[in-house]
Amino acid sequence: MSRPEMTGKHALCQPITCESATPRKPVMHHGGMDSGSVAFLRELLDGSGWLERTRELGLALRATRSPGGLLLVGTPEDEPWHLTAHLGDEARLSGLPQLAPTLVRWAPPAGAPAHLRVGLDRLEQAERGETLFVLSAEQAPVPLLERVHDARRTGATILALEGGDPELAGLAHDALAVPLGGPVTFDGAQHLVSAAAGEVEQRPSLRERLARLLDKVSGPQVTD
Repeated sequence: MSRPEMTGKHALCQPITCESATPRKPVMHHGGMDSGSVAFLRELLDGSGWLERTRELGLALRATRSPGGLLLVGTPEDEPWHLTAHLGDEARLSGLPQLAPTLVRWAPPAGAPAHLRVGLDRLEQAERGETLFVLSAEQAPVPLLERVHDARRTGATILALEGGDPELAGLAHDALAVPLGGPVTFDGAQHLVSAAAGEVEQRPSLRERLARLLDKVSGPQVTD
């Protein structure tokens, strides 16, 4: 199994849920992948390097400082509606408001709700502490690269999920390449990243901590 390619270094915001996101065209994905399907995919990819890289990208998304500061942008032909919905759900379920994304659209209709008519001019206002997450399964168009360059210049952290585009990867602080024909589809990688972003490490309960302490004090149990 091939390993993921690694490159780079380390408003208006109303949550968009899976139910409220309505793309202009059907979004092809892993058959409505739920948490169980993501867990199964993780089992299949264990030891491949994909889990570690998607987890790194997910944690990088959490470094965004404020709600609405996580900007998602795709290409004119493929805007990341589905990932926007999933990250909105992860923000709500995990209690991490900084994951609530702002979908940046290429040509938002004037009559759309406020949170669905954020245009490319939002990228000109990107600043330090905000994150621009760029998704492009194919070679990124020049206008997108120009916008990404501007956002990086004004201080935003640039993350990318891309299909092997060296120009886009070169502009990103961290990028994950999803090659065509690899073990993970582009949509599958989005599911892994969003799930990793919303994971909250559970602290052991008081009872579990006391049990561990007793084990250390009493030593291993020896049976006849």
